Amino acid sequence: MKIQNLLLGFALVLTMASCSKKSTDAPPTKPGDTTATTPPVIPSYSITENFEQGKKTTYAAADVTLLTGSWNFNDALIGNTAPDVKNGLASVRLRAGDIAMNFDISGVNTLYIKHAKYGTDPVSVWQLLMSSDGGKTYTQVGADINENNTTLVTDSFKVSLTGKVRFEIKRTGTTTNNRVNIDDITFKGKGDPGIVVGTPDNGGDDGGGSPTAPASTPRDVTAGTDAPPSTGDNSDLLFGNPSNAQSSTVSMDNYLIDQKYYTESYNATKGEPNWVSWHLDATNITGASDRLNNFAAWASLPANWYMVNDNSYSGSGFDRGHNCPSADRTSSANANSATFLMTNMIPQAPQNNQQTWANLENYLREQVVLGNEVYIIMGSYGTGGTGSNGSATTINNGHVNVPSNVWKVAVIIPIGDNDLGRVTSSTRVIAVNTPNINSINSDWTKYIVTVKDIELATGYTLLSNLPTNVRTALEIKLDAGTPGS
Repeated sequence: MKIQNLLLGFALVLTMASCSKKSTDAPPTKPGDTTATTPPVIPSYSITENFEQGKKTTYAAADVTLLTGSWNFNDALIGNTAPDVKNGLASVRLRAGDIAMNFDISGVNTLYIKHAKYGTDPVSVWQLLMSSDGGKTYTQVGADINENNTTLVTDSFKVSLTGKVRFEIKRTGTTTNNRVNIDDITFKGKGDPGIVVGTPDNGGDDGGGSPTAPASTPRDVTAGTDAPPSTGDNSDLLFGNPSNAQSSTVSMDNYLIDQKYYTESYNATKGEPNWVSWHLDATNITGASDRLNNFAAWASLPANWYMVNDNSYSGSGFDRGHNCPSADRTSSANANSATFLMTNMIPQAPQNNQQTWANLENYLREQVVLGNEVYIIMGSYGTGGTGSNGSATTINNGHVNVPSNVWKVAVIIPIGDNDLGRVTSSTRVIAVNTPNINSINSDWTKYIVTVKDIELATGYTLLSNLPTNVRTALEIKLDAGTPGS
């Protein structure tokens, strides 16, 4: 019997266009030299704290580790109840205190904050404050915000300082019955923000860590009692093996790997998966484990195959883009750890990974919240993408292919049993195929295609375990999507 109570938590959107350091000094000119010099372009960034990663269930003052770093919560918590107004499953619920960053960020020029009043509470007032001395003193940014909104609205705040700053959001007054919900604080600026964001799944990434950091020790997967069954309902390959991958080293470019919490076809020549398949329901995203960020090579990679390490993407301008997302596997440390193996990664354009793809992943997790279960297959194909450093065909000295396209197929059915037998020609199937570029639209519904389109592009046979008449009907369905997801 599958779980009916959906008490869930998952990470939402993180965006970070670039965090690379570049010199702003123009080269000196020789006397009499009239050649025009083009100043270097300073990269922009956009980083969103969505309050989906951390946990804080009481109002008592404490530090909380979130997506962007450590924050101090004083008379505030992370709320996920029905009266909490939120984008996703959680938002800050601020009573009569404040939330403040325990870290600095550089280059910010604009701050965007989503906010609303909690439930049916009375109107209240809050302020945004900023510190340029490491939190010793604060000054107000912008005007007071009168909180009378019943749905999330966004206010923007201009920042004039160019150095390191940190921010605080503070409720005015001491009454405790007019609470405020705060969500999705977005920092926009230029240059290096000076922070490493531990994201989303595959809601974003830090681009492979420091170029000088040594590789982590390769790791294997340890399966716990929360690992899905190998066959039958909830198994990874219930709907089929798209490329007929084999667990033989002879099949090195279509090598079947059971990673206990997902199954994949690995391509040793390209240094990445061809596709990854898994099942998603409420038991997978209970939030028992935080995001671990423990990227590592897979220790059981066959001998003589090139091993992609956790630092292999460093400086490439591409994210370590999860196929099976971290936020789809939070039921245990074993489950979450499995998603951070480099055999689960592709070089993904940051905006593709952190915006478009994160939005799609969040949408599918929302379907679980609504009482469904989802069978998902994600893959990539082609060569040549565009990251934050420009276009590339490979990274890591040619050992890792940069795919041209990233795709996903998701079969959505209500919670129940006999999953294959319950799929009909009217079952909802979402197929998405995105270009692996940094200028991509954040709305994944712009890239909806049919299952047949993906089959023609990849040569795979998807949903092959369904009856022929059902599969044929689902192959050509074009999902309506959800505008603005």
